[in-house]
Amino acid sequence: EVQLQASGGGLVQPGGSLRLSCVGSGFSFSDFVMTWVRQAPGKEIEGVSSLGSGEGLYGSAVKGHFTISRYDARSTLYLQMNSLKPEDRAMHYCVRGGLSPQNTKSQGTQVTVSS
Repeated sequence: EVQLQASGGGLVQPGGSLRLSCVGSGFSFSDFVMTWVRQAPGKEIEGVSSLGSGEGLYGSAVKGHFTISRYDARSTLYLQMNSLKPEDRAMHYCVRGGLSPQNTKSQGTQVTVSS
């Protein structure tokens, strides 16, 4: 069974940092592009960042202050989030593959940015 387990969310002050992790199991992790998406209250799901074997791709809202990485030997995807802003508040999910709603998605991990 394909499973994704996301963690690392929390409450942080504006300007702070968090690192999200996502551990995959039940599939060959290194064979897949992995994606972080997020959904803020009342808004559509937004693509945050994707990473395959090359360079990471980033949404315009996070480019320059988020960094995606992966450690295939541990089937783990990361998202380092720096300079967090209140508008980064959202439930974050990792996805096996790209943004298609048909792709397996983790449970969410909540990121809240507030003073």
